[in-house]
Amino acid sequence: MLKYTEDHEWLRAEGDEIVVGITAHASEQLGDVVFIELPEEGREVAAGEEIVVIESVKAASDITAPVAGVLTAVNSALADAPGDVNADPMAAWFFRIKPTEPGVMDGFLDEAAYQALIG
Repeated sequence: MLKYTEDHEWLRAEGDEIVVGITAHASEQLGDVVFIELPEEGREVAAGEEIVVIESVKAASDITAPVAGVLTAVNSALADAPGDVNADPMAAWFFRIKPTEPGVMDGFLDEAAYQALIG
């Protein structure tokens, strides 16, 4: 199941975890990504907390935790190859999070609602 946030993150449920990345729309808006600062694995985060920093040739931006939970994995390969986000945003995930509360995916946008958001 794939869902989206209004902040242009994609969320994919895998078992009891959620994999998080940014959408193609966000990648295009950022331009060429040149640096990514990832959070520490095992860190407990609050929903809305800024946990990833992305720098592109255009701007710096933050990715927030879409839900409260524990970060179970980070994609450390992105630190060495930040351009992967531009090459394939749907494959270049940033982190996996185990939500504190079950069923949180229901509150996010489906594909149709996200497409309506970005026009």
